[in-house]
Amino acid sequence: MPKKSKEVAEWEGDDEPQTGNLHNKPEKVEQPPVKEAQGKQVHHFNFSDLWLTLFSQTQEASEDEKDEEVEKKDENEKKGGKKGKKVAAKPSKVKKKKMQEEDKFEEKEQEKTQKKGKKEQPKVRLSLCIYSAEDVLAAELAKEKQEDDPFANLSKKEKKKKKKLMEYERQVASVRAQNAIEGDFSISQAELSSRQAMLENASDIKLERFSISAHGKELFVNADLLIVAGRRYGLVGPNGKGKTTLLKHIANRALSIPPNIDVLLCEQEVVADDTPAVQAVLKADTRRLKLLEEERQLQSRLEKGDDGVSERLDKVYEELRAIGAAAAEAKARRILAGLSFTPEMQNRPTKKFSGGWRMRVSLARALFMEPTLLMLDEPTNHLDLNAVIWLNNYLQSWKKTLLIVSHDQSFLDDVCTDIIHLDNQKLYYYRGNYLTFKKMYVQKQKELLKQYEKQEKKLKDLKAGGKSTKQAEKQTKDAQTRKQQKVKKKGQEEESHEATELLKRPREYTVKFTFPNPPPLSPPILGLHSVDFGYAGQKPLFKNVDFGIDMDSRICIVGPNGVGKSTLLLLLTGKLNPTKGEMRKNHRLKVGFFNQQYADQLNMEESPTEYLQRNFNLQYQDARKCLGRFGLESHSHTILISKLSGGQKARVVFAELACRQPDVLILDEPTNNLDIESIDALSEAINEYKGAVIIVSHDARLITETQCQLWVVEDQSINQIDGDFEEYKREVLEALGETLVNKPKE
Repeated sequence: MPKKSKEVAEWEGDDEPQTGNLHNKPEKVEQPPVKEAQGKQVHHFNFSDLWLTLFSQTQEASEDEKDEEVEKKDENEKKGGKKGKKVAAKPSKVKKKKMQEEDKFEEKEQEKTQKKGKKEQPKVRLSLCIYSAEDVLAAELAKEKQEDDPFANLSKKEKKKKKKLMEYERQVASVRAQNAIEGDFSISQAELSSRQAMLENASDIKLERFSISAHGKELFVNADLLIVAGRRYGLVGPNGKGKTTLLKHIANRALSIPPNIDVLLCEQEVVADDTPAVQAVLKADTRRLKLLEEERQLQSRLEKGDDGVSERLDKVYEELRAIGAAAAEAKARRILAGLSFTPEMQNRPTKKFSGGWRMRVSLARALFMEPTLLMLDEPTNHLDLNAVIWLNNYLQSWKKTLLIVSHDQSFLDDVCTDIIHLDNQKLYYYRGNYLTFKKMYVQKQKELLKQYEKQEKKLKDLKAGGKSTKQAEKQTKDAQTRKQQKVKKKGQEEESHEATELLKRPREYTVKFTFPNPPPLSPPILGLHSVDFGYAGQKPLFKNVDFGIDMDSRICIVGPNGVGKSTLLLLLTGKLNPTKGEMRKNHRLKVGFFNQQYADQLNMEESPTEYLQRNFNLQYQDARKCLGRFGLESHSHTILISKLSGGQKARVVFAELACRQPDVLILDEPTNNLDIESIDALSEAINEYKGAVIIVSHDARLITETQCQLWVVEDQSINQIDGDFEEYKREVLEALGETLVNKPKE
């Protein structure tokens, strides 16, 4: 068998290369095994000798090849003649084929022998000859160094950034573990992947054409999400269309959020345990807690004489100064005070708070942590008016990105720099606050209506010209397609992805509340005279209170939670009896009372229609008309009240109030669970109503739109406030040591 074939076969197989006589080495040279790079250490061997061996083997193979050609030529010349040549050529091919088969058999035998051995020999290819020995050695050294130091190939700036990101991810993992126990926040930080690597430095969120479905219902279809860093967004739209679902998808990173943007959605109350409220807030900053613990351990070692820790201790002090650790408790207490926690309440264990107050602790934690993107879902629902005033003012100075879902128009007007409108399973963006959005939206609806009417006129003309309905619609669609293609040529390709459809009439979401006007009554119609009241075993809420109204009264009762605002309303309605003094009212007076615990006054086993029919002896259609006037959808009229949402139940209560034809409306937090359009409708209904109105509300716009006089409950009494709502806001903030933020005029 020719020498070349065997050597080449061995060289190209999995065997270890054999060295030639150039270095006077034995045929079998045992080299240390080289493991494939799978995170394991690579052992060294002499690359210079290997390269020279490769070169000598190649030279020998080349010389053998030439010798073999000369031998064949001599044999052919000796035999001579055409016949002899043909006969010689034929066995040559057979012999060659046989030799190749023998080589393959030997290779297989050698592979089996190697597999039985303890370690597999390294695979070495002839193509390695193109590298110099120094290159190969340098590559192996660099590879080993990179395994020891993953940041070896990065610049100082990139190293610093990478280490900072890894540290933050460790913090987030710690917060996740803590929150898994406490059930507090939906907070997450995505891991870096090859697909997200390009987003590593992104400060904005830009998602194109995403779709979300829930329970088989499409909430978003090919929608675009654009969140610019440092902006404060208000997400608005009708109830049940997917606003909260979108926030949860962002928080859980079901959508592709850049990995360096930390996201926090405040949605659950803190766990009830023995932790004081202020400590529950401080524990949210896990990085601070870790540094403080490290500082304590290093101080202990230093006191024992270990001077080697002083350098690390200095770095810990520097990091604590950088994150403002010294001011952390003061910041936490400021936030809690703004949310109406007294100094005593701040040190009270969380298990002694109601669910609403624990929700405030959760909100305080979110504000304290200051994530890159903070998302708040109806943050004012659990707050009293004073806390809403503080939160409104605090968020106007928020430097990071904010995304809020709220039904409080005044809150959206003051806080938001942009509005995102959820409409027809898409997201539409408007610069400015909610008031600006409303103006732009009305204008947009007018333009859409014009386009729709133009389309309908064209269809009518086509039909009058002899076209069938199908032909007319097809011709109109074709015209719209051509128009879209022109738009595409201008670079706006996104318009061309959607199928061309005929325009539909813009649907206006309108709600109309009405309360029947009462007959005139001579004053005074309702009042409290020298009243004392207190719940058993608690401090008295009221002492020697005198308060009365007439038919023209428009009163809003304000004050922090717990001072007795709702209790005062129950005394006026006669649901509570004073411990001293009396409640007096006109004998013909009918009171309509909206209790924020309205579920207690509804029969959950009846449908809304049945409930009104039974209480007011109404005809079936009259009951449904009444429900329809307060914005309850027709399909909800005949299902059980227990299956209605909070907002739908509230509309049933308003329909009941209208049916009672009251002389005075007493409303305790009537805006809870109502959308913005319904709150506007309620404001208009109150303004048109000719009877007396008493409101307890945290909705600033309802108070200002209805031009209510402000009465504050404090110091076990109730007194009228001199001045308007803006002056009251200033007083509340000054009492907390805050300054009223002056928002720019529109």
